[in-house]
Amino acid sequence: MTPDELKQQIRQITVWKRGEQRAPHKPLLLLYALGKCLDHDSRMIPYAEVDRELRPLLIEFGPERKSCHTEYPFQRLKNDGIWELDHESNLGRRASNSDVKKSELLKHNVHGGFTEETFQLLRANPALVSELALEILNQHFPQTFYADLLDAVGLEIQFEQSLRRRRDPAFRERVLMAYQYRCAVCGYDVRLGSTQVALEAAHIKWHQAGGPDLETNGLALCSMHHKLFDRGAFTINEALQFCVSQKANGSTGLSEWLTSFHGLPLKTPQSQDYLPLNEHLEWHRKEVFHGPGRNLVENA
Repeated sequence: MTPDELKQQIRQITVWKRGEQRAPHKPLLLLYALGKCLDHDSRMIPYAEVDRELRPLLIEFGPERKSCHTEYPFQRLKNDGIWELDHESNLGRRASNSDVKKSELLKHNVHGGFTEETFQLLRANPALVSELALEILNQHFPQTFYADLLDAVGLEIQFEQSLRRRRDPAFRERVLMAYQYRCAVCGYDVRLGSTQVALEAAHIKWHQAGGPDLETNGLALCSMHHKLFDRGAFTINEALQFCVSQKANGSTGLSEWLTSFHGLPLKTPQSQDYLPLNEHLEWHRKEVFHGPGRNLVENA
């Protein structure tokens, strides 16, 4: 296997799909395993360890779900040709499909890891690990996630590497102009001379999820509100009101950046044609927002 062949396999990883739901389980497992690859001589990782360390990643960087299943990507990544399990012959299968119960994986101390060929290629070429990590990030997460996610899995990469998926270079300018060059939440509009500083065009429905580069799928947000929006600390409801997650907490900054805006209307664009489409907002509420939201009566 060559580095280019491995990159192609990573790009073609099969990700579970149902409608427009996010399922970052395999991408997060891959990032986690890439971090382990550089830090450990052992190729195979016990499922108990994966379960303990992947679960917080799914909760923090994945969509809000009633349950968190680390056992599915641990097993199903094998179907993509770069991952393998040991002790498979001893495992009892579910009646409905080929997946093994979590209890079986723990009982038999099953280990999983990159195939020998993949592992040796990665160990011999640390730069390839960085390239693959960037591929995974570009495909599945917005840039506001990159630093936090890489830190969580213990990876460092150079962001100067080019992005694979082309984005409309005019999207940022069109969105900022639509919102008159100010944050749609707090009104921030600082410039350094004539240059706008820390004001960004945020996709409501992520680019990685097929969100279009249109004003109706964009918000002008300061860098802080952009990151908080992408991480699901707040969302925008059907009435275009700012809605803060009950899970957002803290002391310094909580009121200044979040709760003081709760229930307030979004600063609307200068044309009704640029108003956010509810279908994009609904995707954000379902797939990004870490609800439930705070009671809007609080600010009445």
